[in-house]
Amino acid sequence: MDTIKYTLSENKMPQSWYNIQADLPRPMAPVLHPATYQPITAKDLEPLFAPALIEQEVSTERWIEIPEEVQSIYRQWRPTPLYRARRLEQALDTPAKIYYKYEGVSPAGSHKPNTAIPQAYYNKQAGVKRLTTETGAGQWGSALAVAGAFFGLEVVVYMVKVSYQQKPYRRAFMESFGARVIASPSDETEAGRKILQENPDSTGSLGIAISEAVQVAVQDDQTKYALGSVLNHVLHHQTVIGQEALAQLEQAGDYPDIIVGCTGGGSNFAGIAFPFMGAKLRGEQSDIKFVAVEPAACPTLTKGKYTYDFGDTAHITPLVKMHTLGSSFVPQGIHAGGLRYHGMAPLLSHVVDLGLIETRAFTQVDCFTAGLTFARTEGILPAPEANHAVKGAIDEALRCKEEGVSKTILFNLCGHGHFDMQAYMDYQAGLLRDTEYSAEEIAMALSGLPVIS
Repeated sequence: MDTIKYTLSENKMPQSWYNIQADLPRPMAPVLHPATYQPITAKDLEPLFAPALIEQEVSTERWIEIPEEVQSIYRQWRPTPLYRARRLEQALDTPAKIYYKYEGVSPAGSHKPNTAIPQAYYNKQAGVKRLTTETGAGQWGSALAVAGAFFGLEVVVYMVKVSYQQKPYRRAFMESFGARVIASPSDETEAGRKILQENPDSTGSLGIAISEAVQVAVQDDQTKYALGSVLNHVLHHQTVIGQEALAQLEQAGDYPDIIVGCTGGGSNFAGIAFPFMGAKLRGEQSDIKFVAVEPAACPTLTKGKYTYDFGDTAHITPLVKMHTLGSSFVPQGIHAGGLRYHGMAPLLSHVVDLGLIETRAFTQVDCFTAGLTFARTEGILPAPEANHAVKGAIDEALRCKEEGVSKTILFNLCGHGHFDMQAYMDYQAGLLRDTEYSAEEIAMALSGLPVIS
């Protein structure tokens, strides 16, 4: 039988999150205090995060146990299905085998609840009353709104203004679960007011929205900050994706030669790739090619610099060593709002620096073309962010066709595009424009990097 879908029972769901730091050949660079530039302490992070999340952030243990209360909510949608993309393979006439892990079955329609649920849980356990956060396209804000409703937490979301305007249904979704959604930059914070004073027509950025959310959190001891990507503990939480995929591919009697994921902050790529990468580092499995795909309009990995930088525009957050375009960088308003971040997860950046990952950058028109090819063969309309992974997987499959080789390709379809129909309407009408940055523009964006002595 030509099996299409590989599923796992609930009792096969991962019991622990995986921390790749236990298997890396070289440790990460330390996080630095924004005022002193000295290595930060756990106490320095207490105004922002619950104690358990701080412990996970600095942990180098290989496995972090998933609390039963988190597992019980995960079981609402996990384990997620793994699909063999047989119809896409046929349409491409490729000898490659293509699999995709589909995270769009979650309540928020993406992979983001994998970390939103534990973050809300640990904050509730710590007695926190309110969470602040930022969101680009709205997937993360949607996930945290759902998690806040599950645990009775107030949620305030600073949504990048261009996405706030582009995606009213994402905003309505968050509000349906009780979240308050504010277009960023806003006049509600000092950071937002400063940006608006300098540029009243600012379309916003994730860096600006982070500044606003962090500023609110540090001013109230009943409020903590939640982040949907970038941080170590967030990447750990997402590894349930790859752990499930390992078991499902074992069902299929297969193993990937190539793993593809889109990258904005790095969480969904880490989620699908790190469990496989860990097996490779431990010598348990054969070699795999890992491909990280990002938008040409925000080329953090392909054109950014690997150095210390702030995670936000107002320079409130700690300094981390990461691939960055500079904290003042404001990308164009492409529809893949979740990939419009000036930096990249320090842990993922470190792995790239170790030479374990290849990087690609694609324009949005090409990604939407790939997304519709996928939708018309597989029947799932991807989110604009996920289209980058689809494009990367299709390119690898076509390369197999050209070379006459059969390889197994796995990618993470991190979310559906049901709230992104305006983007598809714009694409069909020929209204989408591609943006790429010259070396001179990138150099200008990087000119304001902090000088670390």
